[in-house]
Amino acid sequence: DSAAPIPEVIFVDGGKGQLAAAAAELDAIQLVGPLLVAIAKGPARRPGQEVIHVRGRATELRLAADGLALHLIQQIRDEAHRFAITGHRQRRGKARQASLLDGITGIGPKKRRELLRHFGGIQGVRQAGIADLCKVPGISAQLATAIHDRFHDGSAAN
Repeated sequence: DSAAPIPEVIFVDGGKGQLAAAAAELDAIQLVGPLLVAIAKGPARRPGQEVIHVRGRATELRLAADGLALHLIQQIRDEAHRFAITGHRQRRGKARQASLLDGITGIGPKKRRELLRHFGGIQGVRQAGIADLCKVPGISAQLATAIHDRFHDGSAAN
C-alpha cells in the first residue's frame, strides 16, 4: 500500500475562517477522521493568549499560558511559519536571479554575464539593437535576433 497514513490531528494557523476553509477542503476530498484544530492569536496578538478552535465544537478553547499543551501548539505553529518563510525567501531569491535572457537557446551563464556587463544591465540589453548585440563576443546574428525578439516580440511597444 503506497498511500500515506492519515494524520490524527491537522493544525491550521488562523481563526474560524481558516478552520472553515480547511474543513471545506477536507470535505471536498472526503477525508474523514482527523481532528481539525485552528490556532488563532488572541485579541492582543500576544503569545499565551492564543484561541483554539476545534471543528465540530461550538466554543473556543483557551489553554493556560504556561501550559505544556499550549507551548507545544505554539512550537508547531512557529515551525510552520519558519518553513513557509524559508520557502518564500527561496522562491523570491530564484525570481531575483532569473533573467529575461533565461530560456533563450544559446544563452548560458557566461553569455548572459557578458551581455549584462557589456550593456550595463538588463535595460541596456533591452535597448540594444541587433547590430549592437552582435558586437558582444560570442553573440552571433542569429542569437542577437533571438535576444532582440525576446524583448520586443516584433512590436515597438516594448
